[in-house]
Amino acid sequence: MALQQFHAIGRRKAARTRVYLKPGSGKFTINGLDADKYFHRDVLMMVLRSAFVLTETLDQFDVNVTAQGGGKTGQAEAVRLGISRALLLYNPELRGVLKENGFLTRDARVKERKKYGQKGARARFQFSKR
Repeated sequence: MALQQFHAIGRRKAARTRVYLKPGSGKFTINGLDADKYFHRDVLMMVLRSAFVLTETLDQFDVNVTAQGGGKTGQAEAVRLGISRALLLYNPELRGVLKENGFLTRDARVKERKKYGQKGARARFQFSKR
């Protein structure tokens, strides 16, 4: 019997990630790099691990991620959503804890588009009376 793998997709702003969880020792790989090298900031590493810490499954899975689009923060939050969804496939009983802490909600906020005749999405060009 092959090792079981759990797959889920996470999105945030323009970032899209595919997350693969395999039973293992807790190794994080993102786009072929170690997570510490990919996400340089400790805050982003904390975001990555938060779903595992919450469900007390920190060193039970190896995580392999392909991330594209957006910035590092958006990608980190997309990975967190993907991990949370994959953990549900592993154990549906974790749903209550993850949902209560907002880890299963897709943050739909994206940048508003620039409108024609304006400087930005909402900013207008400065009005000159003369």
